[in-house]
Amino acid sequence: EVGGNKVLLESGDTAVFLDFGTSFARRYLYFEEYLKPRPGAGLLDFIEMKLLPPLGNIYREDLFHPERDTLRRLESSPLFRNLEKVDGVLLSHAHLDHSGYISFLSPEIPIFTLTATALISKAMQDSSPSDLEKEVCYFSPRRLKEDYLSSQGENYRRRPFVFLDEGELGGRREGVLEFWSSSPGKRKRMEGSSILPFSGRVGSLELRFFPVDHSIPGACAFALETESGWVGYTGDFRLHGREGWRSWNCIESLRKLKLKVLIAEGTRAGDDRITTEEEVLERALGAVRRAEGIVIADFGPRNVERLQIFHQVALETGRKLVILPKDAYLLSALDLVSPGIPLPGREEGIFIFRETKARREQWEEKVRERFGESYVDWRDIRSAPESFILCFSFWDMSELIDIKPEGGIYIYSSSEAFTEEQRIDLMRLRNWASHFGLEFLGDPDNKDEKLHASGHISGRELLEVIAYIKPQILIPIHTEHPEYFVEHLRGTGIEVVVPEEGERIIIS
Repeated sequence: EVGGNKVLLESGDTAVFLDFGTSFARRYLYFEEYLKPRPGAGLLDFIEMKLLPPLGNIYREDLFHPERDTLRRLESSPLFRNLEKVDGVLLSHAHLDHSGYISFLSPEIPIFTLTATALISKAMQDSSPSDLEKEVCYFSPRRLKEDYLSSQGENYRRRPFVFLDEGELGGRREGVLEFWSSSPGKRKRMEGSSILPFSGRVGSLELRFFPVDHSIPGACAFALETESGWVGYTGDFRLHGREGWRSWNCIESLRKLKLKVLIAEGTRAGDDRITTEEEVLERALGAVRRAEGIVIADFGPRNVERLQIFHQVALETGRKLVILPKDAYLLSALDLVSPGIPLPGREEGIFIFRETKARREQWEEKVRERFGESYVDWRDIRSAPESFILCFSFWDMSELIDIKPEGGIYIYSSSEAFTEEQRIDLMRLRNWASHFGLEFLGDPDNKDEKLHASGHISGRELLEVIAYIKPQILIPIHTEHPEYFVEHLRGTGIEVVVPEEGERIIIS
């Protein structure tokens, strides 16, 4: 499948996970928006439906319901075994298919990642409704109350994080620590571990990290020196983004290590199309220049590079770019480590939409306090729709009822629908656009109308990269087509080992 990465690497006395993400494909087999795993049952639903690997001694003790047979069901799996310890999780980036199920891991397991990934993860968690499946950076311990595991009244407990690039923070470290320690709630304190120092190792293994380009800031690849040689892990990466040079630097570094094993993503196996961010800019700019009326730009909320593109489009077309409060909160967190991030009030032409809601959380109050003069509401937009680009998505469509646009364009600049549920949402999105007379551009079902650049390397490029790095063994993951690598790497001297459920891969 694409995503759901949970790779357990064991060498000598060290055990480490390469990511620990949400398996959306498997989750969608049983659950959807209104049928979710029951938080009051803790781990039980996730174990019963095999959403978590059957391993002992790695999960939060507070999520084992004392009056249900959670542990017995875990141990009943034919694949069950106890791990003596896990020395860490190497988190490649903040997308939930790589990070989400860290939520269930023991707080004794440290998370190794770049500072930007940690801050994005916290900003996402702070600005989301309370959700057992998204407790990546901190959680409230649960206690049994009338047969329900409840976190009410419990303070937040931080997970131990290792910021791999902490030494590069310099004078920004104080601001990073302040944000990392801040509580998202008005009545709960943040307790527990702070940032742990990086010694250059995880367990007894030497660890190296390499920033790469992806559709979210802070992505990186890793290499570990094991008993059998160097093992590299790409995470998710691409070459065609504005920071593709980072990926090339990583590729050169992995080549020099003469890898025994490369564990590589293969999202776009068989897909050789390449659309660059510069092409997205050019096409979006042309579309907005021709537009009469409002413009809506729909892209992933953590795709900061895409936001910068639409900010440039707004400046060049004399429009105002309007983001949501949670976007402003994320950008202000990233600004702590990446000077130059576009912020309302500091950069010309960026504003924040005042959403229709009765109650605001503490993080929203912080955004209002910092950027209060940069807000616009539906009245401002309704009075001059031709002056705005709204960064909205399907989940914000009800706000259009107040704005009541009469014509304009809807630019879909996000990934295609992968699940039936997403395809239904896309159908509804087209209906909203039609209702308000918006021309729908960038429809993922129209391959000739591309207004999105993938966060993943193309299949052809990936084969070239693998051949250049030349590991002895390739293990393709994060792909629906591992056979692609078997076929195309035949005769290259690179052995392709396709993972099988329940089978351990032994490297001698």
